Amino acid sequence: MKIPLRSTCAIILAGSRPAGDPMAQARGIAAKALIPVAGKAMLAHVAEVLLAHDAIDRLYLMAQDFGPFWQDKDVAALQTDGRVHAQTSNATIAASLDGVLDDVAYPALITTADNVLLNAQMIDDFLSAARSADIAIAVVEKRTLLRRYPASRRTWIKLRGGQYSGANLFCFGSPEARRLLEYWAEVEQDRKKGWKLLTIFGPWLLFLAVTRMITIDQLASRVGKKLGLTVKIVSMRQPEACIDVDKDSDLQLAEQIIAERAGD
Repeated sequence: MKIPLRSTCAIILAGSRPAGDPMAQARGIAAKALIPVAGKAMLAHVAEVLLAHDAIDRLYLMAQDFGPFWQDKDVAALQTDGRVHAQTSNATIAASLDGVLDDVAYPALITTADNVLLNAQMIDDFLSAARSADIAIAVVEKRTLLRRYPASRRTWIKLRGGQYSGANLFCFGSPEARRLLEYWAEVEQDRKKGWKLLTIFGPWLLFLAVTRMITIDQLASRVGKKLGLTVKIVSMRQPEACIDVDKDSDLQLAEQIIAERAGD
């Protein structure tokens, strides 16, 4: 028997980097979140999946300027949904999340506007695995991705037992999880370099990780101990979970996968 998921608020990070996004600039589009994927803005794909899920009872959109968003026909429809709240971002992602998390009920699911392949099964699996953790982080193991999409290129963190790519799904299961945000603020401008986060927790932890002397779960346990939190890594079984749209080849692959899903 499937255990019902707790009511969850969701947060979509849909803002722009200070220098802008090359993909959006090349297309003359105001924000990356508005780039069309399979004929619909990225943000609309992600928001529709979240709002259709039984566990999601409130959705926060976070961006610096919502003017262009409300001019997009698919995104503009979110304005009339009483569950959706547009929150103007602060200077950093960490500061923006801290402001939103003042008002939410936990758990809080966090994802990004370019996570266009998100689906209900991924949400089910992630939230089920995230139960009882203060912080849960979704990843995909390299073999899981390459078995299905051998040409896909991601950024990998290499540890004992596997190589992992982030899946742009996080769950803050308790108010105490906000302790992570002060560390997030230090690395968010260089978020693709996963090792940089570990330098904050001390040279010994970094040494164990770069020499592949610990597994990803042991790493999470040690980071959690430093923070005084329960940190859980959720290894996703869906390879699509780590395919966000960061470059043109990602966009082409995402559109191919969406077309295949529609055909099925």
